[in-house]
Amino acid sequence: MTKNLKTPKTVLAVFAHPDDMDFSSSGSIAKWAKKGATITYLVCTDGSKGSENPAMTPQKLSAIRKAEQLKAAKILGVKDVIFLKHRDGELIVDTKLKEDITKVIRQKKPDLVITLDPTFLYSTKRGFINHSDHRAAGQAAIDAVFPLARDRLNFPHHEKRGLYPHKTKTLLLVAFEGAEHFEDITGTIALKLETLKVHKSQVMADAKFEKRIRDRSRQLGKKSGFAYAEGFKRIELS
Repeated sequence: MTKNLKTPKTVLAVFAHPDDMDFSSSGSIAKWAKKGATITYLVCTDGSKGSENPAMTPQKLSAIRKAEQLKAAKILGVKDVIFLKHRDGELIVDTKLKEDITKVIRQKKPDLVITLDPTFLYSTKRGFINHSDHRAAGQAAIDAVFPLARDRLNFPHHEKRGLYPHKTKTLLLVAFEGAEHFEDITGTIALKLETLKVHKSQVMADAKFEKRIRDRSRQLGKKSGFAYAEGFKRIELS
């Protein structure tokens, strides 16, 4: 088990839908931003499918969720939010997605990339199936970190645009289960809750919702000696 990374200088968070990173990692994101990290959000899909409202359209929902994500990012101190606009629910690990992510890695040159663990498929314990978009975003991000962004002969046309190879130092994978690395978010749990309440199209941010978020963060904290924590799997790249 490891705890609390040294504050990274530059962070790239790659995820599928608006709100994914805010649910999983916004306490850590807020903590790093407060300590001076430059953070970019890369949202892979247009977020156009997550609604049970019969009057909602994909176009309207996409616009709403984009606005929610921009507002949430501002609360956290995220410097830039990039939307790739792949179709929600149809994200696949193809060359197009990998190049999209590789391009941003070469632009932003992060020393830390944080994304979703693509190996997590389902949990019988929690009655939970991991969204296929989550898995696709995570796998494509890992492939972009290594080897695509590192090796100059991958997408050589990038060099003509001034985008050069980049080696990411640390990869954090959001651990839906089996966390091995923990970040203390005791000082930013309130910001996490404030951020999640922005995603009104997705959550009913009542007392029961807040309790669920606190209980989950407290449970991870017990495993790591913190009041509240977020859990990950950590890879240090040589």
